[in-house]
Amino acid sequence: MPDPIDFYFDFGSPYGYFASLRIDELAAKHGRGVTWHPVLLGAIFKVTGMKPNLQQPLRGAYLTLDVGRVARLTGAPFTFPDSAPVNGVAASRAFYWLTDRHPEQAKLLAHALFHAHFGEGLDIGPADMVAEIAAKTLGSLGIDRAAVSAALQDPAVKERLRGETDDAVERGVFGSPFVIVDGEPFWGWDRLDMLDRWLATGGW
Repeated sequence: MPDPIDFYFDFGSPYGYFASLRIDELAAKHGRGVTWHPVLLGAIFKVTGMKPNLQQPLRGAYLTLDVGRVARLTGAPFTFPDSAPVNGVAASRAFYWLTDRHPEQAKLLAHALFHAHFGEGLDIGPADMVAEIAAKTLGSLGIDRAAVSAALQDPAVKERLRGETDDAVERGVFGSPFVIVDGEPFWGWDRLDMLDRWLATGGW
């Protein structure tokens, strides 16, 4: 069976959100799975010398316009959050804590966190909000707010996120979304159609 696609994203990235709504379906069409990797763009930007788009002159204004346009084009639920760019540390830690226990449910949590932030405009930066969303989404698994809150402070979970972000940099990841398939990198939501074609043809 072909290797899974690696999907890197930051929970504070609207383009990461749009890609998250499509990546698994796109991969399945080509007989592929997807391994999700939340990372911290803040740490990656220390390597690249960049800063969040919203904090850049001209580029921030363009992003604000463009993400609304993408949402209308794709029909994705979208409310620009006042908290943007949000700190995705707590959300990312919760994902990695859960993925070691319930891998498929970890994706459900990621979707729920993305929807809360970009679909409803909620601030998912605070640990309490992440724990609340996790408990609401996955309460049937016996996951409650206290368990999630404790996990967010677990040194092993913190190290897992640091390690994933460091590994992403080693693989050349510098933005969100960033997809790697069979060693071939694709950056940006607008590269998903190219990725689709690449998988269909075997590359060029």
